[in-house]
Amino acid sequence: MQPRDLSDHVAYEAGRGIEEVARELDRDPSEFVKLASNENPHGPSPAAAVAISDAAGTVNSYPKAAHADLTAAVADRWGVADAQVWLANGGDGAIDYLHRATLDPGDDVLVPEPGFAYYGMSARFHHGGVREYSLSKNDEFTQDAGTVLESYDGERVVWLTSPHNPTGSTIDLEEIDRLADETADETLIVVDEAYGEFADVDSAVSLIEGRNGFAARDDVAVLRTFSKAYGLAGVRLGYAIVPDAWSDAYARVNTPFAASELACRAGLAAIDDDEHVDRTVETTLAAREYMRDHVEAHVWESEGNFVLVDVGDASAVAEEMQARGVIVRDCTSFGLPGCIRITCGTDEETDRAVETLNATLADLAADSGTTVEYDGTGDANPEVPDT
Repeated sequence: MQPRDLSDHVAYEAGRGIEEVARELDRDPSEFVKLASNENPHGPSPAAAVAISDAAGTVNSYPKAAHADLTAAVADRWGVADAQVWLANGGDGAIDYLHRATLDPGDDVLVPEPGFAYYGMSARFHHGGVREYSLSKNDEFTQDAGTVLESYDGERVVWLTSPHNPTGSTIDLEEIDRLADETADETLIVVDEAYGEFADVDSAVSLIEGRNGFAARDDVAVLRTFSKAYGLAGVRLGYAIVPDAWSDAYARVNTPFAASELACRAGLAAIDDDEHVDRTVETTLAAREYMRDHVEAHVWESEGNFVLVDVGDASAVAEEMQARGVIVRDCTSFGLPGCIRITCGTDEETDRAVETLNATLADLAADSGTTVEYDGTGDANPEVPDT
């Protein structure tokens, strides 16, 4: 007996953890800083940590009341009906629920390239197909309706990421509205706003609810998470906000008790911990600016809690930075072998990352007899000296 044919499926490549790297290099974990997974450098919301501890003695019960309470709190935060909030085991779980609610076998989804691998993975799990639209380095990874429509061919779901991972670019609500207008009636536009708290743009919830001058839409959904700004990546808590017409579908597609008791209690505490979120956003904005000003390579403008850096040879740079104690994300798995992604850390972590990156670039260039310059086209160009 064998599992079904999984040859079209690929494993998700997560950022490497400190313990894993320290074991591999036979070094003390305290020597490393991890800036590879876009985690909150200030840890979890303190209020959430207390709530998790307080709830530990109740985990013998299913989270029915906590689930309902958190749903209501999220709905109140966004000004939507409770039934429009689909809680899930992380943003990944919400992706699965939306695919369960939309995809028949053989339906396609349209996803960004580069982009988050799980959009396509989830579609294939649900017997759907995957097509891609390209965000171009040469165009600074700009997102607009025209870019998506060039590749659109009637797909059932179109995935947008705003801010986009790993580039940090965003897409305007007017462009999302245009895209929804110019795609088929049975196409759902999903806007993944996992990094939305760090961006100076309005949420696409406005399109669902018909706010800020837009007509209400029944073909747009929004994804959000507690993993980033709230610092709850480890408890796995995310949600989708869907049009009112989709409300009844949740009970038919979600897993029983879609978020755990601890996750729901943590979310209930974190959602009102504005001080922690504000501190996290403030740190992120400062780190983004510092890296753009001080990294000696091209750093793209970003609205996320990370920046993308053009380094020429991502694998070599990431490996050498790791050896020097700073773990960053090699973006080869995103189809960007010349780029690394650096999470915005604390002031001290960001300083160390910049110093380590600049030293690494200088040393690798000296060893190879080349320098790496950025010409504005999105490509790092090795300049070979006269021989």
